[in-house]
Amino acid sequence: MISSTQQQSAPGRTPAIAAAGLADAILILVFAAIGRDAHQRPDVIIGVFLTAWPFLAGAALAWLVARAWRRPLSLPAGVAIWLGAVAGGMILRALTGQSVVLAFVIVALLSLGLFLVGYRALLVLVRRLRKS
Repeated sequence: MISSTQQQSAPGRTPAIAAAGLADAILILVFAAIGRDAHQRPDVIIGVFLTAWPFLAGAALAWLVARAWRRPLSLPAGVAIWLGAVAGGMILRALTGQSVVLAFVIVALLSLGLFLVGYRALLVLVRRLRKS
């Protein structure tokens, strides 16, 4: 049974959960768009979604496995989502016949790490600076 305190706090967390999930999805789409642009791939909009979907699916699975909704803007959640996006993305790319080369894995690790952990690290830093 959920206590009244838990019921009151849950709606207050909903915007943070939604914002973190949306930010993660947008940043994964940005990663895919930058990559497609760097390689001058056609079909910009559809192509971005075709490139991004494995990473989006990996990130979604990581959200569930890590229970990231509990602390969606924390660094541990960001690390779990980052690694899940990359691992899941690469596995799904391989299973669907898309290329998975070492250079791409490294670029994905670095880029998605910067994006998915980076904004959370900035938020942690801002919170700490405000407290001091």
